[in-house]
Amino acid sequence: MARVGTAVAGASPGTSSSLSIDAPALAGQERWVGGMLYLAAVDPLAGVDVLGEPSLYWDSPQMREVVAGWGEAGAMVAGSAQEAREVLRLLSSAATVRWAGEVPASLPGPWFGGMRFAAEGKDEGWGPFGFGRWTLPERMVWREGDRLAAAAFVPEGPGAEEQVRALLVGLGANFPAGPLPSRRTAQALRVSSSRLDFERSVERATETIAQGRLQKVVLARAVEIEGERPFAPVDVLARLREQNPRCTTFLFRASDGTAFLGATPETLCRWEGRELRTEALAGTAPVAQAQELSGRDKERREHHAVVRYLLEVLGPLAERIDADEVPTLLTLKNMVHLRTSVRAQLREGVGVADLVAAMHPTPAVGGTPSAMALAFLLEHEGLDRGWYAAPVGWVGPGRAHQVVALRSARVKGSKARLFVGAGIVAGSNAQAEWRETELKSLTMVRALGGTEG
Repeated sequence: MARVGTAVAGASPGTSSSLSIDAPALAGQERWVGGMLYLAAVDPLAGVDVLGEPSLYWDSPQMREVVAGWGEAGAMVAGSAQEAREVLRLLSSAATVRWAGEVPASLPGPWFGGMRFAAEGKDEGWGPFGFGRWTLPERMVWREGDRLAAAAFVPEGPGAEEQVRALLVGLGANFPAGPLPSRRTAQALRVSSSRLDFERSVERATETIAQGRLQKVVLARAVEIEGERPFAPVDVLARLREQNPRCTTFLFRASDGTAFLGATPETLCRWEGRELRTEALAGTAPVAQAQELSGRDKERREHHAVVRYLLEVLGPLAERIDADEVPTLLTLKNMVHLRTSVRAQLREGVGVADLVAAMHPTPAVGGTPSAMALAFLLEHEGLDRGWYAAPVGWVGPGRAHQVVALRSARVKGSKARLFVGAGIVAGSNAQAEWRETELKSLTMVRALGGTEG
């Protein structure tokens, strides 16, 4: 069964005890107490100057969501896809927080986390993240309209409301009013990745596609980066959000200090009540070739495969689905993508757990047919993706926002492991796909303090 670990009441930020209970037993019961206040401040990330490195960060400019969290009041842990579905269903249907005083008008979350791309994996670096984990921060600051709000959470119990008030007093008195100071320190990076192995995988994929066993498969690779000095995740975040204003910037920090962070352009699902917003994002070119992208056969086929998949899997879950007739161009700093927006009116009772189970992985990160593509990746990709290309985001009663964790890296100390991928279809060229992944890697290389060179 899914489990929940709750923080010790009154413990220092980031510490937690190991209390395990069945997740279904939590349904309908109030296990945490929360309180809120408004801050005379402008930037949630500025709290690092008094609270240290955040345990989570979420910045979605398109939705005007900015959240930073510190410490851990509670955690929900899943060991499999089925348990992850149970956790998402619980957190999106049960009110896990009892508010002492004012209730936030629009609160992202308050649970934040993610899950693995697939069950298989041998990379020990992903161990602290588990298969799936969603946490309730002890202290949280977010943008609400034109101002910032702060909340504190503690486990339900004697004196809980007093503890919440004490945490809020500390936040209100000490949170910096100004933005996070700019820290633009470049450093030399040592980069390594096997081009030969990746290109051989692309060739195997195109052979399999030519044999009619696959239509598309998305191959990913890792890029190993080592800096001259330890990376500061907060500085990386600051650069990511500055350089990628049309992407969702995120950070999730594991118990051993490892950070998984990135800036992804792709939304998996934005769910509120019975309304769903999602998108097909596939087909890539350098910005200089933006006007040619829509007319390229390879990119059109790659993109249409994702659109067809979304319409197919959402059909049983929705009463109505609307999709753009023609894809638009999503222009980012280094590249441009084909994008089709999809909106749906969901059937009664359909929630984020059902959506994630049905939609992940989309052909934009897996392939088609899905089962064949995933089997090919397991045999030939040679990479434990961990949380890369998987759903990450926030969830709360009746609402959730999940993105696909692309353009991302796992960072600890002076070492980082970047993840990039490319969609392979008939007509794909191994050298061109390598260049596409190199282009995509620039998002994280710049954020780590390196240069394009």
